Amino acid sequence: MSVLVLIDHDRGDVTEVALQAVTLAKTVAERLGTALEAVVIGPEPPQVGGVERVWHITHPLLDDYTPGGFGEVLAQLIAQEMPAAVVAPGTDRGNEVLAHVAALLDLPMVANVAAVEPSGDVWSLQRVRWGGSLLERAELEAAVRLVSAAAHAFPPAPAEGSAPVQEFQPTLEESQVLDRVAERVTVEEGITLATAPVVVSGGRGVGGPEGFAPLEELAALLGGAVGCSRVATNNGWRPHSDQVGQTGTRVAPDVYIACGISGAIQHWVGMMASKNVIAINTDPEAPMVTKADYAVIGDVAEVVPAIVEEIRRRR
Repeated sequence: MSVLVLIDHDRGDVTEVALQAVTLAKTVAERLGTALEAVVIGPEPPQVGGVERVWHITHPLLDDYTPGGFGEVLAQLIAQEMPAAVVAPGTDRGNEVLAHVAALLDLPMVANVAAVEPSGDVWSLQRVRWGGSLLERAELEAAVRLVSAAAHAFPPAPAEGSAPVQEFQPTLEESQVLDRVAERVTVEEGITLATAPVVVSGGRGVGGPEGFAPLEELAALLGGAVGCSRVATNNGWRPHSDQVGQTGTRVAPDVYIACGISGAIQHWVGMMASKNVIAINTDPEAPMVTKADYAVIGDVAEVVPAIVEEIRRRR
C-alpha cells in the first residue's frame, strides 16, 4: 500500500506547489513505512524527484487540462492500487481534480493541509481555513485519504529525478470530459506578482498613485514586481491585479518590502509565506512593523528614494 502524489504541471513544467506537495506526501509515506509514488497525467511527463515510481497516465482526450477527465483517470488508478493516501497540491487545479476523485469514489477530501499525523485508522490533520487566518484541527478516517497540501506550508522537493515510469492506460469517453483547455493565449510575459522573487508593496502611507513611482523604480532595480494593499486598490491608486492579500494575490517572494502598509490580517495572509519581510512605516507599533524581520521607521517618500539612490550608486 503506497502513497500517491499528484504532480500538477503545465506541459512538463512542474509547479512549485506541486513540489511542496511531494514533501508532504514523502513525510506521510515515511511515517507509514510505505513507498511514495507520483502520478503524472498528460502527454508530456516531467521528471519528478524523491519518489520510487512515476505513474504516467495518457489518453487522446487528456492532451490538455480537463478537471473531469483528470479526476476520472486518477480515480481509476486509485481503485486499482488502493493507496493509503493521495496527496495533491493545494492549487486550484489540484483541489479541483481531487474533489472530482472524492465525488467519484465517495470519499472524504481535506483541502489545504498544513500538517498530518498518520497514526492508526484516524489521522490527525491541521488545515488552513479562511484564507490562512485560521488553522483548523481535524480528523480523517477513510479507506483512502485524499488531502491537498496548503501552498507554501512545506519546502519544495527536488525538481528532477530518475524514478522508473510505469504507464497506466485508463478507460475514458467523451462524455466524461465535459470541459478542457482548448486554446492558450499568452497575456503576460516575464515576472509576475505571484512569481517575483522580490515584491515591493505600497499601502495608505504611499499617499496616492504618484507615490508608487519610487516603488516601481525600486522593484525594477531588484528584478521584482509591485504590489499593493486593499486600501490602494479601493482608492483607485492601483488595479486589483496588483493587490496582495486574502482577496488578492498570494505571494511568497524571497523579500517582501511593505511600504506604508499597516499590516491588517487580510493583507498579512497574502504575504505571510515571504522568506524575509522588510517594513517601512512611520508607526513603530503598526502590525506589519512588529511582525517584520526588519523595519525602517520613516516616511516612505524619503526612505524608498534613498534606497534607490544607494543601489544605483553601488552599481
